[in-house]
Amino acid sequence: MRTIFRSTVCATVALAFMAGAAWAAELAPLNSDTEKDRIVWSDLDAKFGPLPALKSGLRVGGVSKTLTNEYWRSLGEGYQKYADKTGVSVVYQAAQSEGDQLGQLTIAEGLITQGYDVLLVSPQTDANLQPMMEQAKAANIPVVNVNDAVIPSAEHYVGNVQRDNGVRVAHWFIQNRPDGGKVAVIEGQAGVYAAVQRTDGFKATITGESDKFEVVASVPGNWDRQTSYDAATNILQQHPDLVGFYCNNDGMALGVVEAVKAAGLADKVAVFGTDGISDAYASIKAGELTGTVDSFPVLTGEVAMETALRLVSGQALPRVVSTPQALITKDNVARYQEAGDDLRAVLIEDEKK
Repeated sequence: MRTIFRSTVCATVALAFMAGAAWAAELAPLNSDTEKDRIVWSDLDAKFGPLPALKSGLRVGGVSKTLTNEYWRSLGEGYQKYADKTGVSVVYQAAQSEGDQLGQLTIAEGLITQGYDVLLVSPQTDANLQPMMEQAKAANIPVVNVNDAVIPSAEHYVGNVQRDNGVRVAHWFIQNRPDGGKVAVIEGQAGVYAAVQRTDGFKATITGESDKFEVVASVPGNWDRQTSYDAATNILQQHPDLVGFYCNNDGMALGVVEAVKAAGLADKVAVFGTDGISDAYASIKAGELTGTVDSFPVLTGEVAMETALRLVSGQALPRVVSTPQALITKDNVARYQEAGDDLRAVLIEDEKK
């Protein structure tokens, strides 16, 4: 059964690249971190005016990686929040697991068949939803790629600068561990854009801007808490003098925190995650997780929905709408957690610094 499944996945990926090839003459492959045709989320109103009048009965389809991870549930809350504000209908669906690439593709293709007016998709990998893109284009259905894998042929993307997640954590280590030391990375799913960028941002910065750090391990945690616990346990056995971990998401980071505690190294090893889920905030306040890079998924969902509605109403927007992020530690956790309805103002203030 596994052999059949792998063969099917390989065939789907091959079809994905064939589908993407037809776009090459029209659109360069997307790198959402470096794409020059971009706008900051907070400038949408100033540059494009208020949201245009929407047609009656507009339906938006959202496709998530999974609903088992709080980040993706929060993103869906953002979709719904903005949809409620504007009176449009939205459905938000996800594959059974974060590894169900074919299931996610089937969901996305189903929304096209059902005639949804615009799609918001968060691919499991950079390739698994590419076959859907050409179908959507043929049906004249706009598609917005929303964090964190990146479909190369995507015409529009909403999300944060993935590389900057790792860069921010590396800067924390350089500033707060002046003696340097050994560090390790727990990566997300191998080959996924966000995981590659976050990992490379951390590694390149911590070794490029300081000669006091050594990255002694960088292994996939596959976005899984138990896998990351096991990986961290092995790394700590080999490097008991480790000074810190950077993890590509918070679920993995919380698994690493447990491994660090089990090894009796909680006071010596710093652990950072990415995403800003509520459990990460609670762990930071409890003095366990050192920090996370919050990419504010509810706000990201709102911005993505606004972008989708502007596109389906005929506005020509830049290819990338970048959303905010912030490094959260015990020193500033209250500022962001208690912002509430003022979060937008807080993040706009950050952008001015």
